[in-house]
Amino acid sequence: MKKITPFLWFDTQAEEAMNFYVSLFKNSKVGGVSRGPDGRAFSVSFELDGQEFMGLNAGPQFKFNESISMFVNCENQAEVDELWSKLISDGGEESMCGWLKDKYGLSWQIIPKQLGELMGDPDPDKSQWVMQAMLKMQKIIVADLQKAYDGK
Repeated sequence: MKKITPFLWFDTQAEEAMNFYVSLFKNSKVGGVSRGPDGRAFSVSFELDGQEFMGLNAGPQFKFNESISMFVNCENQAEVDELWSKLISDGGEESMCGWLKDKYGLSWQIIPKQLGELMGDPDPDKSQWVMQAMLKMQKIIVADLQKAYDGK
């Protein structure tokens, strides 16, 4: 186990969420499931693209909120599109600027690497144009960022 591991509190869906998340990311795997006397999952461990996570079924006392999110650095628009559609399926919600909530209420930032590249341009006008375009988007669209960067 790594020194620091994100620990996610679920009501009753830790095992379901773990299996869903593992299905989304390459190089991911289920670590283990600890079960209570009733046979239901109590805690889970898993890896998403090499990052370890733990989950706990502990009841409805605490809910996820936007103060914590999973940031996914995507290679291209195809990866953004695929993750976006899968994460908002079955009750997830789109938000703004590349943010969404999945069906379990966990917040994700699905961000193409091109956003950072374009916003990091030393020309303050170009980076501002990209920022303004991004602020109007829900899912980030690389082609629209590029148009803004080009001043179109």
